[in-house]
Amino acid sequence: MDYELSEDQAAFRDVARQFSDRQLAPNAADWDANKTFPKDVIKAAGDLGFCGLYCPESAGGLGLSRLDSSIILEQLSMGCTSTTAFISIHNMATWMVTEFGSTELVEAIAPGLIAGEQLASYCLTEPGAGSDAASLRTQAVVDGDDYIINGSKMFISGAGDTDYLVTMLRTGGPGPKGISCVVIPSGAEGIQFGHNLHKMGWNSQPTREIVFDNVRVPIGHRLGEEGDGFKIAMKGLDGGRINIGTCSVGTAQAALNRAKSYMSERQQFGEPLSNFQALQFKLADMATELVAARQMIRMAASRVDAGHSEATVYAAMAKQFATDVGFKVCNEALQIHGGYGYMQEYPLERHIRDTRVHQILEGTNEIMRVITARRLLALADIEAIQ
Repeated sequence: MDYELSEDQAAFRDVARQFSDRQLAPNAADWDANKTFPKDVIKAAGDLGFCGLYCPESAGGLGLSRLDSSIILEQLSMGCTSTTAFISIHNMATWMVTEFGSTELVEAIAPGLIAGEQLASYCLTEPGAGSDAASLRTQAVVDGDDYIINGSKMFISGAGDTDYLVTMLRTGGPGPKGISCVVIPSGAEGIQFGHNLHKMGWNSQPTREIVFDNVRVPIGHRLGEEGDGFKIAMKGLDGGRINIGTCSVGTAQAALNRAKSYMSERQQFGEPLSNFQALQFKLADMATELVAARQMIRMAASRVDAGHSEATVYAAMAKQFATDVGFKVCNEALQIHGGYGYMQEYPLERHIRDTRVHQILEGTNEIMRVITARRLLALADIEAIQ
């Protein structure tokens, strides 16, 4: 068991940190204030391979492990949480295409997605199907060599500004076995996008409702076999939960760094804040919980990489813990800053707004607890999870 980064991992970290410091951090506040979707910067990330992190090299991706990818995403999220979160979603959707798409489909669309020249949205949630994803109703009916798609999706990151929609659709009966996954071009006739939703955070990426009205898509755009959609979604979410937990850890690290610096610079009662034991203890607790969250994320990533039989549980536990801790650390960092932390001139309030949604998406943290508890209760030996 080695907790040190390899030379390659350290190199990935350093390149990602440089990109984050130069391209993301200086612009994050403006993107947030103006609701700017920085597609040019995402393309620049693609030039470094960051839009196809764990896509296979045979398709043009970097072919990295989930652990290596987590190390990169953590550094990026220290610069801009919202933009990094979209990059992570794009990576998940692109991986689904390269992992489950036909050779013809992969050759047609994967190069643009991996390069960041084209972008993908992941479409699972519906107005009536959030945590209960298996109850989705958007339907795809076979008509010759095509599917005819009707229904709607809700809270879709990037919708209206991306090129492809990796979409979960009902092609069969009720329940998870009736769900298939289809890649829909965003410009297909019959697609309508709602307005960019007004959100608490994640303002550097648009979020919209999508309505499908008799949208025709070739059956060849299906990923996997008919009925494989829910299984594909769950495999994608194992990685997606690690990614979003990673974004919380990176943002919290940025908040912790700033809080530590502020404690050394700010004086009250004739002394720097760093001399006050109450704040020393607060800083220590923040760092301790953050290290624990990072290790849980990296362990879960290693479990997914290894194809561990309980990888889904580890991913759920890591997502729950890391997103809870990440939000808590950002909140404590704001508290250390006092009134200044509440001002938009400082990034702490943005960190809080951006990390809050991490406790909701990719499965709420309550659903993460359900996944963990059900598996623990089903195991003959509970020590199998440790």
